[in-house]
Amino acid sequence: MSKETNLPILYSFRRCPYAIRARLALLQSGISVELREVVLRNRPQHMLDISPKGTVPVLLLPDGTVLEESLDIMLWALDDAFILGDWKRLVDENDGAFKHHLDRYKYNSRYENALTVEEHRNKVLEYLEEYDKRLIQASYLCGEKPTLADYALAPFVRQFANTDRMWFDQLSLPSLHRWLATILESQLFVQSMTKFNQWKIGDKPIVFG
Repeated sequence: MSKETNLPILYSFRRCPYAIRARLALLQSGISVELREVVLRNRPQHMLDISPKGTVPVLLLPDGTVLEESLDIMLWALDDAFILGDWKRLVDENDGAFKHHLDRYKYNSRYENALTVEEHRNKVLEYLEEYDKRLIQASYLCGEKPTLADYALAPFVRQFANTDRMWFDQLSLPSLHRWLATILESQLFVQSMTKFNQWKIGDKPIVFG
């Protein structure tokens, strides 16, 4: 908890899809936090003290509890009305195979024994085709309103789309395109992507949410 604001402290990085999903859940729930924007090559010592693994997001609660995983933050923040359907399977697949192939599509040269860029891209495409089929039946992945699954997956689909936007925009996945555009153009998502300067000790607290 921040002594200045008496709010939970969220260490975040604007472009990180894990941090984006956490911010979306906090905004959806109406929970205010003190946001501390992190530059990953220069992580604050306090963040490392409470979470030695050094990745974002990290949420420090008023009782001293530290939530180190984005999904834990989402589950803590969202009420049962947003935790519906087969969200766990979707999130497990996204955070597993989808992210594996996304990383190797986006940063192929960093990995040994990787498939080609096109092969990894096509592996991700298989998931997008599944999402498109689901979205023909409903506006969102688990029904007619956005839920945890949408907020958890959209930042990663966005990252995939932005890797080669021209190629992505030409995909014949109309329901997926509509879904992604709806989320990215929403006030909630726009607010979640507000830019902040790197946090430093002594800075005026930023209340987010």
